[in-house]
Amino acid sequence: MAEKKDIVVSAVRREGRGKNDARRARRDGQVPVTMYGGEGEAVSALAQLRDLAAILRSDTGRNTIFTLDIEGVEAAEVMFADRQIDPVRMRLIHADFKRLVKGEKIEATVPLRLVGEPIGVREQSGVLEQIVRNVEIRCQPREIPEALQVDVTNLGVHDVLHVSDIPTTEGIEILEPPDTVIATIGVIKEEPVEVAPIEGEALAEPEVIGKGKKEDEGEGPAEEEKEKK
Repeated sequence: MAEKKDIVVSAVRREGRGKNDARRARRDGQVPVTMYGGEGEAVSALAQLRDLAAILRSDTGRNTIFTLDIEGVEAAEVMFADRQIDPVRMRLIHADFKRLVKGEKIEATVPLRLVGEPIGVREQSGVLEQIVRNVEIRCQPREIPEALQVDVTNLGVHDVLHVSDIPTTEGIEILEPPDTVIATIGVIKEEPVEVAPIEGEALAEPEVIGKGKKEDEGEGPAEEEKEKK
């Protein structure tokens, strides 16, 4: 479950709004963030990259509940609502946080884990294929699981698991279509092996048997000359 870990992230209001201001902030180890939702207004701020990176690296990741304390604004419990990562440096460059309201359900993305060794793999030479690795759910913030687990032990070749087969506890609603395929056991197809000729090896040609030259072919005139002499 997503538990509060008494994490407090301090931030300051963001005054500038241009790209240059954002670049300067990132050079100083800060990340532009926005907090919204609940009964308060949206607030733009700057938080320390190291604090947010530590949260994202934790076991609960983006589903971690923490307190965002922006200078001059009432502190609030929040969670990551969205984030932007630099594709080259793989660093967080912007984040949106959603205020948590007591009694209000939220939507979250959680990993889907397959547990067990399928009978189709163990005894039928099949291959387990996981089609879906994350699912969207709705529940109370503190009821968000670290992952949803599905037992695939009894899955045989060509068997299929759907979203409707995912076991959940009371209070957790899966938002994906129930008929969405999440896993199946496939079969490895053996491709025919083509034997290529060895480089430099000439292909054998069939032996041709035909009439040979007559023994006196091309020699008749010469013999006649000898007789005249």
